[in-house]
Amino acid sequence: MLTLHHLDYSRGTRIIWLLEELNLPYDLVRYPRTPEFSAPETLKSAHPLGKSPAIVDGDLVLAESATILRYLHDRHGQGRFTPPAGTTAHALHEEWLDYVESTAGFPIMMALIGGMLGGLPDKVDGFAKDRVARTLDYLLSGIAGPYLMGDRITLADMQMTYMLDMAHQAGLLDGHPGIVAYLDRLKACPGLQRAIEKGGPMVPPR
Repeated sequence: MLTLHHLDYSRGTRIIWLLEELNLPYDLVRYPRTPEFSAPETLKSAHPLGKSPAIVDGDLVLAESATILRYLHDRHGQGRFTPPAGTTAHALHEEWLDYVESTAGFPIMMALIGGMLGGLPDKVDGFAKDRVARTLDYLLSGIAGPYLMGDRITLADMQMTYMLDMAHQAGLLDGHPGIVAYLDRLKACPGLQRAIEKGGPMVPPR
């Protein structure tokens, strides 16, 4: 049986969501964060880098969210959560899926870390705020319906949720009501609600 190693308050919620949607049997191993909010050393038993999420499926160990989502969907999804392969819509979906932890993730995480450390140097802070605003404006312009690709949930939506929830808690979505509304629609999805019930909240309480 597939095993998911999940760190509390982490990206692992994305993977639980997909597993719930696919109705796959899995073992969920949860890891509490340390008092410093780090991952515990015991996570290295699942992956040498101590990363979460990590799945173990037979002899295969994977630890990158987008890769895990693609792997599970390719094996079990039957096309439910991506546009058809070879289409323009599929190519755009793949761009969104990778966008979350690359182009979008960099300025958002920079701003989040700055907030945790009491602020960034002025020039870096200005850079981060500008890039966060551009990132959110670009995302809003690309939402094709209730969800990123239109009327149905895709892997890209699942990937997007954690990053946006972190940004929302930190106040980075202030002034972006369209993004907040999109996040609210995602959080209303029964599959995500089941994932949070099993894996805990995506972000810690303020």
